[in-house]
Amino acid sequence: MEHPAADRPDRPSDADAPPAGPRLAQTRCFLHASRAAVARCPQCGRYFCRECVTEHEGRVICASCLRRLMEPGRRRGGGLARALFGAVGFAAAWGVFYYAGRLMLRLSSPFHEGTVWGP
Repeated sequence: MEHPAADRPDRPSDADAPPAGPRLAQTRCFLHASRAAVARCPQCGRYFCRECVTEHEGRVICASCLRRLMEPGRRRGGGLARALFGAVGFAAAWGVFYYAGRLMLRLSSPFHEGTVWGP
C-alpha cells in the first residue's frame, strides 16, 4: 500500500519533511561545550550533560530551571492552598458525621429493642 501523501502532489510526504530538531547524539551541553548532551530540559528546552541535570518530580530538569521552580512564590500547593484544602476536607468530614448522627437519633426506639443498646 502506498503512503497516503503519495497520491496528493500538493502535500509533501513524511520522507521529505525536515528533521524535528537536532539529534541528541549530535548536541553538546549548553554549559560545557566539550561534553555531549544526554538530556533536554523540558522547561527551557536546552540540552545538558549528565552533570548539569537532575531528576525532580519524575522528570529530568536543569539546575537553573529547578532553582526557578523552587522559588517561594512559585511553589505549587503552597501554604494557603494547603490550608484551604484542609479546611474544606475537615468541614466535609464534620458534615458527614453530624448528619449521620442526626439520622441515628431519628430512628425509633423499637429499632433498638433486642440489641445491646436497647432496654
